Amino acid sequence: MIRRLTMLAIALCACATEQKKPAGATAETTSPKTTTAMNDTKSQNVLLAPWQGPNGGVPPFGKFKVADIKTAVEEGMTLELQEIDQIAFDNTIVAMERAGQPLTRATTVYGIYTATMNDDEMQKIQSELSPKLAALQDKIVQNPKLFARIAAVYEKRASMSLRPEQQRLLWLDYTGFVRQGAKLDDAAKKRLGDLNQELATLSTKFSQNLLAEEGTEMVLLEKESDLAGLSPSLREQAAAAAASRGKQGQWAIVNTRSSTDPFLTFSTRRDLREKVWRMFVMRGDNGDEHDNNATIAKILKLRKEKATLLGYPTYAHWKLEDQMAKTPEAAIKFMDALVPGTIGKAREEAGEIQALIDAQKGGFQLQPWDWNFYSDQVRKPYLQREKLREGMFYVAGELFGFKFVPALDIAVYQPDVRVWEVQDQGGKHVGYWYFDPYARPGKNSGAWMNEYRSQSRLLGEPVIVSNNANFVKGKPGEPILISWDDATTLFHEFGHALHGLNSSVTYPQLAGTNVPRDYVEFPSQLLEHWLSTRQVLDKYALNYQTGQPIPVKKIKKAETFNQGFSTVEYLSSALVDMKLHLAKEPTSDPRKFERDTLEELGMPREIVMRHRTAQFHHIFADGYEAGYYSYLWSDTLSADAWEAFLEGSGPYDKTVAKRLHDDIFSAGNTMDPADAYRAFRGRDPGIAALMRKRGFAGADSSAKVGAKTSAQQ
Repeated sequence: MIRRLTMLAIALCACATEQKKPAGATAETTSPKTTTAMNDTKSQNVLLAPWQGPNGGVPPFGKFKVADIKTAVEEGMTLELQEIDQIAFDNTIVAMERAGQPLTRATTVYGIYTATMNDDEMQKIQSELSPKLAALQDKIVQNPKLFARIAAVYEKRASMSLRPEQQRLLWLDYTGFVRQGAKLDDAAKKRLGDLNQELATLSTKFSQNLLAEEGTEMVLLEKESDLAGLSPSLREQAAAAAASRGKQGQWAIVNTRSSTDPFLTFSTRRDLREKVWRMFVMRGDNGDEHDNNATIAKILKLRKEKATLLGYPTYAHWKLEDQMAKTPEAAIKFMDALVPGTIGKAREEAGEIQALIDAQKGGFQLQPWDWNFYSDQVRKPYLQREKLREGMFYVAGELFGFKFVPALDIAVYQPDVRVWEVQDQGGKHVGYWYFDPYARPGKNSGAWMNEYRSQSRLLGEPVIVSNNANFVKGKPGEPILISWDDATTLFHEFGHALHGLNSSVTYPQLAGTNVPRDYVEFPSQLLEHWLSTRQVLDKYALNYQTGQPIPVKKIKKAETFNQGFSTVEYLSSALVDMKLHLAKEPTSDPRKFERDTLEELGMPREIVMRHRTAQFHHIFADGYEAGYYSYLWSDTLSADAWEAFLEGSGPYDKTVAKRLHDDIFSAGNTMDPADAYRAFRGRDPGIAALMRKRGFAGADSSAKVGAKTSAQQ
């Protein structure tokens, strides 16, 4: 998952006139220090100043107080509006590209703290700033002088001899401004601004409600018998979690996936598995002060009004217009095609597990809190997180020539965070990679990638990325053992990081992971495949007790056995998301809407949505609304792309890897993603490879995704 650190999408504009430049310089290569003073600030706030240190500098962790984040963002907003006013008159692409750098630096740290260090003080700041940042975005896109200039340039684009990257940038600028209301009349712009601020406030409330339940709720285990089935490592982690919450001498299963999943997988106490499962799946849906249902209903109502104001039949139609799918109908058709095979595979798996329960004389019907426990008896790899991190570095080296060197002198925002300098084969600096692996109060659950700074030739700044997870810390010196699913997630998020680190574009807006939602998950899901290659399994997927590699046969069974379950829990979430945002009349009862939609789908009773509506952070606080389908859409691309390697000399085929770098990982958003995929693969992808990957029957090789249905320029 990509989590954007800034709430701003600074649009860029091409122009017919440029500011005066030093002799021999071009608009795209002149040093930022010599072209404009617009980003210089005399502010004493370190968060607004250019980052210090070699290689473009790094965030100034340890040199500010939390309260400084609020003042920096507010001062940065004032500075940016001053710059935008000037740009509206001068209107050069160089000035527009470089606008708002102090605010970008401030909101980067703001985003890091709201995602990973969100204590009471930070939550108060977030509540105050989120509507202000939304208002700033509206002031930019609704600036009539600025939009008039962009529109004039757009109308002349055919006669301007623009390079393809410039054409793409101009198209994104113009359509982005229009989609954000630049053509509305003043009254409609005012209402749109009010809606955006209220939506920002409600999304913050949703996120903080969820954070409260994840940070305070736990299942306490008070005696040794409660730990039956748990490994020594998991017991140590549970003891540490309890101690950190003032429960010395006990064990705690906290309300995050990284804590509950291992318990549901290994605990032999069925009664406690049910208790832990119910705690986790009911987040945000307990009818208390942190219940999210009323907030969701308000969000959906306001999103529908926003879509109507902008001239779209539903919010989903507005959201998907600039995605690969183009229309919600196309996304629904794609998902519907997968439902029969997916449901059938899940029911087949449920039957296998029930047979196992019966053979063991369990005497009960399979329930959702049993699935992980019994499926793990079919596939039981024990993997060490730190060894897998080494495996990720190995893959990055083999595919892209990267080396990861510990950067011990880089300041961090929390002691558990580690930093590596990323170098190319010749030792040249590429960027920095931050790794924040552990759960803690105030940190969002799940796993994600952040981009602290985008690569761009225009600004001459190397990239900085981070990967974030929520593993529970154990006893010092003991390995952190993780499931196959957690290992897959590690590789997935690292794929996002490599997408950012490989970026090679001119403009920041087009860099790295700044691509459509239903394309951005493609590179990350593709990287998951390298986890099960022999090179990684033999060296890095080692049994924590014996040091022996996990048997390949066991891994291959693990890859396909639970695909019905995992696809159903995902697909059900994606369909609920899409139908929530396609509804002509937004629901006032999200709980009932979820129940009715799942019944219509034929959801097996043994499986629940991966993200129930009341806790669906992706779509109510993270920008994936009407877009959660993107993971499955992107996996269609990744499954097909993986077969390109298999058709060559194998997973580490250098020729295919170079095409992958040139056409996908380095290209960012410089071209339509459908064209980028065709450049890599030579054709559009079909769903047959996805069906083969997941072990589903009925693969239809004629079905295609990603065809461009509307002209870009």
